[in-house]
Amino acid sequence: MARFQGKIVIVTGAASGIGEGAARRFAQEGATLVLGDTDGAGLHKLADELAPATVATRETDVSKIADCEALVALAIARFGRIDVLVNNAGVDHLGKLDEGDFSAFAKVIETDLYGVVQMARTAIAHLRQSRGCIINMSSVSGLGGDWNHSFYCAAKGAVTNFTRALAMDEAANGVRVNAVNPSLTYTALTAGMKEQPELIAKFEERIPMGRGAQPEDIAGAIAFLASEDARFITGVNLPVDGGLSASNGQPPLS
Repeated sequence: MARFQGKIVIVTGAASGIGEGAARRFAQEGATLVLGDTDGAGLHKLADELAPATVATRETDVSKIADCEALVALAIARFGRIDVLVNNAGVDHLGKLDEGDFSAFAKVIETDLYGVVQMARTAIAHLRQSRGCIINMSSVSGLGGDWNHSFYCAAKGAVTNFTRALAMDEAANGVRVNAVNPSLTYTALTAGMKEQPELIAKFEERIPMGRGAQPEDIAGAIAFLASEDARFITGVNLPVDGGLSASNGQPPLS
């Protein structure tokens, strides 16, 4: 398929995991890419593997408004427009509310929530011109609570409802806004869990399809929501979770 031929796509958090998977999927479908991540070396490696002439990169910390503005400016300077914004960059924090330094909470909110809002705010005028779309990376943790993840759930819950509200505001301007809500996905962010096979087994037991997602599984949903096939879909938070959110939480009876 070449659904994104001639389209300019920004992806944040693109150097690894879901962001890298999304970047590769858009590239396969013909997109020109503008990629941001705090991992500059990882960005350059990915760009070298893709078509360098159609990839621009910038080391970007989305918690900093100046970095968000610079990434959008790069897209306009190099390619003259923006058609798709994928707000994927994020960090996690595990722990009780009163454990550790409060700066850990601030970092999650500044990256996972403010980063999404700042990138959308900076790019929105250009997306109105192209009648483009935004795909936010939320989580099943933005649809329900998690043990020991109150910081992360606060940020992702806000992204979930921000997606709905922004979709309503921008529909008349021709800009669609949707979110993808993954469950367990095997990325660098969850790599430490692989050292705890009993924990992985507990997660996979709760997922009806019996496994966590690969980045490619999430990338396919992102590409669909960004495509013309989803032209009448906006304000949606799409669980991509192997059936996890279909459950009411009760254990199997057999």
